[in-house]
Amino acid sequence: MNSFDFVICGAGTSGCILANRLSADPSIRVLLLEAGGEMRGPNLSALGAAIDQWDTHLDWAYRSTPQVNLNNRRILLNRGKGLGGSSGINFGMYVRGNRGDYDHWAQLGNRSWGYADVLPAFRSLETFMGDDAGGYRGKDGPLKVTPTDWRHPLVD
Repeated sequence: MNSFDFVICGAGTSGCILANRLSADPSIRVLLLEAGGEMRGPNLSALGAAIDQWDTHLDWAYRSTPQVNLNNRRILLNRGKGLGGSSGINFGMYVRGNRGDYDHWAQLGNRSWGYADVLPAFRSLETFMGDDAGGYRGKDGPLKVTPTDWRHPLVD
């Protein structure tokens, strides 16, 4: 019977980074479980091609409860099923969260949750592939963060 110190369910971005960090210590045994397989497909790396993965074997295809204000429609909530998780089906969008939220949590008594406290953790996770004049991005973490070079005119 195998035994493990940690069992991680889900090999999405977070699960893979966590497994990598934990297994860096050779004395720690880590089991990473993923329900899906390897992500393979012609459009998996094409920006904007996520719609091609909807309701496929690569997508859990969760749906919301019926939404009263939308004629009781159920909204498709895509979640990647396979190595890479949702980022594997082109739903990868890296968002740290709002500085104000972290600072508010710290004000509520959650010490060490202020934005200045969590910023080093974010930076340690990132390899930022863009211009970082402010020094807020990491340079050698396991998560490659690439700003898009495409902007829709409505964004501006």
